[in-house]
Amino acid sequence: MSKTSKAFADGKAFIPFITAGDPDADSSVNYILAAAEAGADLIEIGIPFSDPTAEGPVIQEADAVALENGMTVNGAFEIVERVRAVKPDLPLAFMTYINPVFKYRWDAPKGVETEPYVPFFKRCKAVGIDALILADLPYEEQQEVRAVADAFDVDLISMVSPTSEDRIRSIAKDARGFVYIVSSMGVTGVRSEFQYDHIGRMAQMIRETNPDVKCAVGFGISKPEQAKEMAALSDGAIVGSAILRMIHADPAAAEQNIYDYVKEMKEAVTSAGQ
Repeated sequence: MSKTSKAFADGKAFIPFITAGDPDADSSVNYILAAAEAGADLIEIGIPFSDPTAEGPVIQEADAVALENGMTVNGAFEIVERVRAVKPDLPLAFMTYINPVFKYRWDAPKGVETEPYVPFFKRCKAVGIDALILADLPYEEQQEVRAVADAFDVDLISMVSPTSEDRIRSIAKDARGFVYIVSSMGVTGVRSEFQYDHIGRMAQMIRETNPDVKCAVGFGISKPEQAKEMAALSDGAIVGSAILRMIHADPAAAEQNIYDYVKEMKEAVTSAGQ
């Protein structure tokens, strides 16, 4: 069992998302550690990208702030190294887009070409990244990335959405770590309404196809009652925009606010399994 899968070993999982470098690296480390102390089962760390097509305005703003303040892919890896020094066993995932992964160079000599993706996944293994989510990588085009990810023991997480129904069984059959269920069409951001029946059907198809893989729901969740409902339908809930809004509203108080919020959301998710 991978460390990603172990995030679900004790029941329903709560998975917060934090953008690396928003507003700076030191703050990101503190926010991630606060979420971990509050009971997060796995933490997604966003590598900021200049064209985050799957993101709504909150995460777009976080990416813009991080990039403006000098955050890079190397900087995101350095954040992970600092977190790992304190939390060596905490499941961690990167979430980003294919371009930073494809273009990344780490320890290759200057001017020497390397096999695509290898430097990125090599460093993931070195620092302890357990999984990768690529928001713009279709399932049908995963193979060349997955082959390298598998070689370095990194779970390449697949996503399914309300338009994936004809492909859900294929995606679930090949899934690593867990399946990320996108709650609704459109970009990330807080929502007030969800098609719970449809989300439940997607989760059921995943379970029927691959009983050994877990699934968690993201995009739009912000309230404890929503997280509990999603966890009742699946194996967990993922929250990003609501946390980033706390950071943008009051960076000085964000560490404590994140701790309190993650603790409340984790309790709500846990209650769905009782």
